[in-house]
Amino acid sequence: MYSPLEMLTDLARRHAFADLGALAPRVLPEAVVVPALCEFGQRLLTLDAEDFATEGDARFVPGDLRRRARDCHMPQTAREQPRGALASLRPAYGLLLEVIRVRWERRELSSMMAAVHIAGEYLPLLAFEPVLGHAGDPALWPQGLRAEGSRFGVIGDRECDHTKPEQSAAERTLRVAQEPPTGWRAYFDRQHSQLAGALATCVARCRKPCTAMDWVRAADRESLAVRCKVALAFAETPLVRLRHATPVGHGFGVPSPEEVLDAWTRTRAQLDRNDVGKQASQDDGFPLPGLPSLFSAVAAAPLEPSTLLGDVAEHLVALIERPLTPGVRA
Repeated sequence: MYSPLEMLTDLARRHAFADLGALAPRVLPEAVVVPALCEFGQRLLTLDAEDFATEGDARFVPGDLRRRARDCHMPQTAREQPRGALASLRPAYGLLLEVIRVRWERRELSSMMAAVHIAGEYLPLLAFEPVLGHAGDPALWPQGLRAEGSRFGVIGDRECDHTKPEQSAAERTLRVAQEPPTGWRAYFDRQHSQLAGALATCVARCRKPCTAMDWVRAADRESLAVRCKVALAFAETPLVRLRHATPVGHGFGVPSPEEVLDAWTRTRAQLDRNDVGKQASQDDGFPLPGLPSLFSAVAAAPLEPSTLLGDVAEHLVALIERPLTPGVRA
């Protein structure tokens, strides 16, 4: 017979953290750790990056899991340490890939498409990371962005190929590190993804280049331009556009698995125009075959799905299956 404990372990292995957190106290009232760990796992699954490193986790979540989550955390002030996803986006993209895979396996395609959309928005910063030495930290922008003759962040300059929102984001990013925490958080909520596109436009699409990117080493420019070109193209592919047919986009439909795979097939064909884009055609065993290979090529570094959600699930299984002795709280 299917026991309550078996039900709980199945929920954990399905990454159904919210359901598990709600039901566990009824079956294991002594296991006070389980709901707290489920809340941690749910934040990861929903990509709630501003809350990955909450102090409340310290009592209930193993240190290794908290450290790996902090690597994906978005700092909430200009001076917060460590810098998490502003130091490197690679751990965050590992988590994004794991979330995409889990959502696919659970057939939660609206949430999956939201994760794909987020990955597309910040992909240019992943491309810039090798030359910046960080992942787009406004506190560490190179002085070259402000060089004489630079139009970066000059609002209303008609010679600049940035859109008005991109010009506004570029202007803001050069001063936001001096703003209070509320201004810092508002910038990341509304403008940082626009800034990612602005940087990529500078190196990949600008028709009248200024001096803003002269700080990039000559040896790095061609590779950076190609990787940013692919990053910009990804945001315009059938796969990412499919998001607008989901409830988290602007429509009311939810794409079927067949529609998602068809959009990915057309996306792979659309990107197959240079050595970076061709990596989307790799069969790397992912539900959207080639997506980790594509992100790795854009990053110029190997990327693969993380095991963070899986490790949270297995830790929960161990807690559920651990024999509870009187007076001991799991």
